[in-house]
Amino acid sequence: MTIRWGILGTGEIARLVADDLALLPDAALTAVGSRAQQRADAFGDTFDVPRRHGSYEALVSDPDLDVIHVATPHSAHLKHATMALEAGHAVLCEKPLALNAAQAGRLIETARRQDQFLMEAMWTRFLPVMDDVHRLVHEEQALGDVHLLRADIGVTQPFDPDHRLFDPALGGGALLDLGVYPMAFAFDLFGPPAAISSSAVLGETGVDEQCAAIFRYDDGTQAVWHASVRADAGRTCVLAGAEGRLHGTRSWWKGAPFELTRRDGTTDSWARPYAGNGYQFEAAHVMTCLREGRTESPVMPLDESHALLRTTDALRAEWGVTYPQES
Repeated sequence: MTIRWGILGTGEIARLVADDLALLPDAALTAVGSRAQQRADAFGDTFDVPRRHGSYEALVSDPDLDVIHVATPHSAHLKHATMALEAGHAVLCEKPLALNAAQAGRLIETARRQDQFLMEAMWTRFLPVMDDVHRLVHEEQALGDVHLLRADIGVTQPFDPDHRLFDPALGGGALLDLGVYPMAFAFDLFGPPAAISSSAVLGETGVDEQCAAIFRYDDGTQAVWHASVRADAGRTCVLAGAEGRLHGTRSWWKGAPFELTRRDGTTDSWARPYAGNGYQFEAAHVMTCLREGRTESPVMPLDESHALLRTTDALRAEWGVTYPQES
């Protein structure tokens, strides 16, 4: 059964997803929607998309789609995902699911009321290497009881007040764009934290350009993470327990090697390279869910996406970071 996809938006993420859908023989990129017909046509020409819509409203009104990928900025996720759900489409919505927990709650309520599939596109959770991580940590307990996760992610983005990373009206800042990845990693392995300590550096537009947090759990586990749009933080991760540690080397989510060091000093190293950009794995999962008649993913459930945004809300409240839509 071929699943017919529509992409709402024509930016960078939309292009990466379009590339990767072409890697799935049972996925058909059928339609694209943009705010301008010219951009929709250019995107369609590049990715061989037969149906090009010059508005988002026209895209969600297209009856020949099974699922729509919402690829617009954070600040528009609630509006655009709601449009698609109310038009009767399943939705894969870029992360974060919404700007804040209140918006996420409204979106989740809409999906459940419409009895439509909705999932946050936390693509890193579906990468092949995550199967290895779960197997070693939970099934084989190769690390013993895990007590520490450390994860860093950063980019060096030149300051531009109009760039989405620095624009509060677009949900800019390191937290929602980058910090959600190590947060979701911690949630995946340990669940929501019992307590949080954090710090942020705010830029001249008022968004967090650098942030760090320690998640503490009732059993004493800590998840320590850092995100930055000012510094290349290495993009590495470490999971450690009494019996050993797992080290994800630079760009581990792109298939770079993972290293297992055991308590006795023996080591193993392996890589899980893949073609494309890595978005095909979450897309394949969505298609499996749709074929099984699911309205929610068992791997990235909506309640977890909601809890993640409650945590980002708490962090931003501590830092004094707000978005215009919240005032």
